[in-house]
Amino acid sequence: MTSQLTITGLYAGVLTLIYLVLAVQIIRLRWKHRVGIGTGEAEELNIAVRIHGNFIEYVPLALILFATMEVQNASVGLLHGVGIALIIARLCHAVGLTRSAGVSLPRTIGVLTTFAVLLLSAGFGIGQFIGVSLS
Repeated sequence: MTSQLTITGLYAGVLTLIYLVLAVQIIRLRWKHRVGIGTGEAEELNIAVRIHGNFIEYVPLALILFATMEVQNASVGLLHGVGIALIIARLCHAVGLTRSAGVSLPRTIGVLTTFAVLLLSAGFGIGQFIGVSLS
């Protein structure tokens, strides 16, 4: 564990790069369909906006939980496992939703893995609190 949150910084950096790719995709589609605000009639733009929106709805909370895990001395292996799982989850979600607006295996993997990361991270923080409170 380092006091500078270097592991959190690594995953925050990688996730920021993914976020920027998603944002550029929206900009590209806005130019293509000549849509300044909203999504117009363009289904592919609507999907890109939802992929981006879903990313920004879940990733900040996951990173906050991730940082608290690092500060609370979670093992390096656990931190990397959670970080890698979150990256895979968000990529799977984006790929799955890009391929089909309905249910797809990659999208399902993305959603379930994101929820697993959030639950595990929340559980770690709650467990740390209970452990300290009982000592």
